[in-house]
Amino acid sequence: MSEIVGRPRRNSIELVGAKAGTAMPAEMRQALNLRGLVPASVEDFTKQEMRAFQQLMSKPSSLEKYEFLANLRCINVNLFFRLVMNHFKEIAPIIYTPTVGEACLNYSHIYPFIYPGHMSVGLFITLGDVDNVDLVIQNYRESMTEHNDPEITVITDGSRILGLGDLGINGMAIPIGKLQLYVAAAGLNPARTLPIVLDFGTNSKKYQNDPLYLGTRQPRPDDETFYNATGKVLSALYRAFPDILVQFEDFSTDHAFGLLDQWRNKALCFNDDIQGTGSVILAGFISAVEQAGIAPTDQRILFVGAGSAGVGVAKQLVEYMMLEYDISEEQAKAMFWFVDSRGMITANRGDTLAAHKVYFARHDNDDTQCTSLEDALEYVKPTALIGLSTIYKAFNENILSRMNELNPHGRPIIFPLSNPQSKAECTFEEAMRCTNNRVLFASGTAFPEYTIPETGEVRVPAQGNNMYVFPSIGLGAALCKPSRITDTMIYAVSKALANSLDNKERARGELYPRIERIRDVSARLTAAFITQAVHEGNVRDQHWVHIVEANMPEGVDTKTVSGLFTKRVLGEVKALMWEPASSVEQYMFEAITFENPDEI
Repeated sequence: MSEIVGRPRRNSIELVGAKAGTAMPAEMRQALNLRGLVPASVEDFTKQEMRAFQQLMSKPSSLEKYEFLANLRCINVNLFFRLVMNHFKEIAPIIYTPTVGEACLNYSHIYPFIYPGHMSVGLFITLGDVDNVDLVIQNYRESMTEHNDPEITVITDGSRILGLGDLGINGMAIPIGKLQLYVAAAGLNPARTLPIVLDFGTNSKKYQNDPLYLGTRQPRPDDETFYNATGKVLSALYRAFPDILVQFEDFSTDHAFGLLDQWRNKALCFNDDIQGTGSVILAGFISAVEQAGIAPTDQRILFVGAGSAGVGVAKQLVEYMMLEYDISEEQAKAMFWFVDSRGMITANRGDTLAAHKVYFARHDNDDTQCTSLEDALEYVKPTALIGLSTIYKAFNENILSRMNELNPHGRPIIFPLSNPQSKAECTFEEAMRCTNNRVLFASGTAFPEYTIPETGEVRVPAQGNNMYVFPSIGLGAALCKPSRITDTMIYAVSKALANSLDNKERARGELYPRIERIRDVSARLTAAFITQAVHEGNVRDQHWVHIVEANMPEGVDTKTVSGLFTKRVLGEVKALMWEPASSVEQYMFEAITFENPDEI
């Protein structure tokens, strides 16, 4: 070790020493003239992690925990991701939902205190920057200590953050948190992730009048200006980083669909609110239907909320029904009803429907119009109730009890998917109590376990969190470099997620794998994504074509979407997943090798 630390240039020693922290070896302290200036104890990474976790747990509020982790991420990336990965169940709800919602609401007020002033946490692009966005990107490149081109960016304009509305620049916490999950859950390289917020203004008077708001205090632009400016930003990104995956996040509903329609067939991109949400809910729905006691094609599915996420989920369920059960599009679409703020969506309701709602408007209702969820429930008599309304307690006890009564011969499927918890349509406990513990439940936010009073049996709620699928889409795209992301590639991820339940999870009737297995599950989903991309001839990296085609089992129909893959593909994916260094020696060697490859 003394030979290694003795050779690198001083800037290399300083870089490695700062990141090693209290684990800095004595030889390095000597080289940096730190003898007597720091505590004498030389720790290993295990003790560092223990101290960090104790400090994290000592914080009295979730927001203070978020602030601690954000600062740690800037100080010591390696320690941060070791902490997240080894305590994923406890920390994921802090760096992402539900706590990230609180962080967004306070972002302008806490920003200066959670990032060291010299750190660039991403790109903040205003309308005034778009004609010089190449320079902005160059500034970013020069600011990075590790000069790696990004493989993935999560980009938002803050116009529809979770269920919280237009938060403007404060929405930056979402891309940051999401990219941390790409790393922790699927092993993307943190040095190759890029969060972006388009600071195009905000229509929130609260933020326009907040003297501490850090964003542009002006109303949002019209559609023509928005699409023109966004197009310039995206074109510059693809020009600078031709292989980058762009994930659209939390745009207003119309813009979310508009951007996806414009770019999905000409560049590598996807929208997690539309496609990711649809994928993870499809996987949970596949698992639920297997246990419901009602034939899949006899399901009557009522959606509450008709925004981009709700319509995106429903369209993926339609596609699934068509592919899996060989029924027509019209037959599949007839299984779905929607309720929005004005009631059940019908073609003759008397109002002008938003473009994305027209597809699911009912034409078979004659003169029947349902102006409330209660009316729609009696009219549709659903077997499945899916909420993406962001209306707290929309599924009240009367609604939940009625769902149980309407399904005496099968178990009701109830998915309250709105985030954060303050917007959830119901809780797991409420759904269990009101359905005599029969419910097949998945939520968008985390809920505690429920103990059935009569038996003492503990039930674990399923969380239909997008973190099950978007990290795998990101890693798969980074590895195999598809020209675009197709619906069938995302469908393969859904099938693989439903297939990933182990025997214990299936025996307990769970709909998703335990979150503690997220790394293994992500590897499996990535393998399914790459395999499907190869089947479609949609892979630019021929390495993966050779691996998939050379190891394809006999009899596999490559024209169907199975979500299956081989052990060879899975092993190759796992070998390429980034992990934080597990020892001081490994970290130092990797860091110095990166800084001075010719000297090692």
